[in-house]
Amino acid sequence: MCGVAGILAGPRAEPPDLEELRRMIAMLGHRGPDGYGLYRDDRVGLAHARLSIVGLAGGFQPIRNEDGSVWISFNGEIFNHVELRRELEARGHRFYTRTDTEVIVHAFEEWGPAAWARLNGQYAFALWEAAERRLWLVRDRMGILPMHYARVGDHIVFGSEVKALVAGGRVAPRFDGSRLARVFAHWSVAPHGSVFAGVEAVPAATALCIDETLAIRAERYWTPRVECDPALAGLSVDEAADALGERLGEAVRLRLRADVPVGVYISGGLDSSVIAGLVRRGKDGGVHSFGVRFADPAFDETEQQRRVAGFVGTEHHEILVGPREIQEALPDVVWHAETPLLRTAPAPMFMLSRLVQDNGIRVVLSGEGADELLSGYDVFKEDRVRRFWARRPDSAARARLMSRVHAFTAMGGNKASPLWQSFFRRGLQDTDDPFYGHRIRWTNTAWTQRLLSPDVRAAFDGPAAERAILDRLPEGYAGWSPLARAQAVEMDTFLTPYLLASQGDRVAMANSIEVRYPFLDPDVVELCNALPDRVKMLGLRDKLALRRLAGRLLPREVGHRPKRPYRAPMTTSLFGPQAPDYVHELLSERALDGFGLVDAAGVAQLAARAHRQEGRMAGEREEMALVGVLTLQMLAHAYREDFRDRATRARGRLEAATLHVLEDHAGARPAVRHAVRAG
Repeated sequence: MCGVAGILAGPRAEPPDLEELRRMIAMLGHRGPDGYGLYRDDRVGLAHARLSIVGLAGGFQPIRNEDGSVWISFNGEIFNHVELRRELEARGHRFYTRTDTEVIVHAFEEWGPAAWARLNGQYAFALWEAAERRLWLVRDRMGILPMHYARVGDHIVFGSEVKALVAGGRVAPRFDGSRLARVFAHWSVAPHGSVFAGVEAVPAATALCIDETLAIRAERYWTPRVECDPALAGLSVDEAADALGERLGEAVRLRLRADVPVGVYISGGLDSSVIAGLVRRGKDGGVHSFGVRFADPAFDETEQQRRVAGFVGTEHHEILVGPREIQEALPDVVWHAETPLLRTAPAPMFMLSRLVQDNGIRVVLSGEGADELLSGYDVFKEDRVRRFWARRPDSAARARLMSRVHAFTAMGGNKASPLWQSFFRRGLQDTDDPFYGHRIRWTNTAWTQRLLSPDVRAAFDGPAAERAILDRLPEGYAGWSPLARAQAVEMDTFLTPYLLASQGDRVAMANSIEVRYPFLDPDVVELCNALPDRVKMLGLRDKLALRRLAGRLLPREVGHRPKRPYRAPMTTSLFGPQAPDYVHELLSERALDGFGLVDAAGVAQLAARAHRQEGRMAGEREEMALVGVLTLQMLAHAYREDFRDRATRARGRLEAATLHVLEDHAGARPAVRHAVRAG
């Protein structure tokens, strides 16, 4: 992984400013600590911060084609680069590096925009066609890696993270009230946006083509369809496990390609354990694994992690997380996530990536994506039970089935009680609602919006947000099975904009760690989407094909263990006598009134109760509300009060680094290629 930043100047604008490019890329040093590169001409400036994974020597970016007419600044990995390179060399292309980055340049020369669909990888890049004066901003199929951009006057600025755009000086860090409020309903902004006004994100599986007039055309090169392939409709669970094992094994093999050691995350659950088992098959010894332990036994899975690590034979490393660790990590997590968070779960993942870094490992494999693709979440079981219940809404027996869904729940209490059942009865018979499976979660989360200021709350148009989700879903979506529809919505609203960002790329790259996701390999995704529902979920038994595969790789109990959602302690870590100073400061009357983003009186009242009760709140939505407000205040502080100091420190670190000026011929200046001190 790496950091990408750049500027595209319009036809009446001055050439990109070198110092602006330096300020932008300096803010992404955590994404690429191995060196910096720059390309500049009279219309575009491309900057790059490198994390060396493939082609360690001579791979500084931006990278060009043979005649220098195409340049790229690339973040990510192309896992099938070996095969693509072989094909391109047979067609006459000449390479000057051993990197996967250069493969993209030649693939574009050969196939044009059709090249994007040939890439098996996780990536976000800027590609410049110098002769045509055309810029491409391209993002991988699942949106694993980020790319933001903004139009400011006669310029477009872009970068891996919003902080780079702000550091350049053209983008003001103003919050968009509607997008903030959406986080407090759907957990994240839309996949094409950010919480900052005017700052957009390149959508997943999309290439933005920006011409010399700065006109933007979006081209989607892949659309996921979660519908059973008739050719696979008759598969047994064993046959589905065979197919899944074959494709997942190949995905793991490709993701073990690197010129540096590759490790694996082990959570103790099914998904990461299967990946670890496949790594064991594909790699002879010397594998490091990493897991999070929690001091609170209600969240801890140490025993399960150690059992899997011992069976697979990895050298296992652990980090113990308690209240103090979450307190210390949370401000850094919010800075890197660039969004308010409704849970503290990203904080332990941030610490885990730091543990990986401390052990000299740069790449780890993760099991993320399996729950969305193979129906592992409780939201899918809720949908199934409630649809069954809705056919006989007065049935007490069907109502009691809801108590079987949430084996691990933060709501507590008697799960057969009328209160519990009334919670899930809301909208029970609205089975035609396109968001039937998600409505309860969204409604429950939206309770947290009451702590936002009236202006922010009023800016949110819930029906418009839902229409936008429907517009992004493929044609024919309404005819899919209820399970398939729920999966598609989950991938659009949760996997890409929340999970892969806040708990994936952002917290890993904060510590210069690359996480790879075999379940999100294009061939694996296509297979899972095409499988019949009955090999994903039968009754309330989830991920049947994956569990059958696990039984061939791991101890029997791993495949039979119920899904346990990954969570971390929330308000018990942040409120009460052990509360860190920043909680009191950011939730003080001065800070609440000063940023003007929340209802100061409502926040003060709920925070006071949390302190009195030592963080033990009545329900999860109160916890999410407090964590959401606290992290929103952190974000506002970082961008409104602390940003200048952060940018100055980042620019100072760049002063001591070497900047590879690969080509600079802005205006009438001659082309040069050399390395200089960044300052």
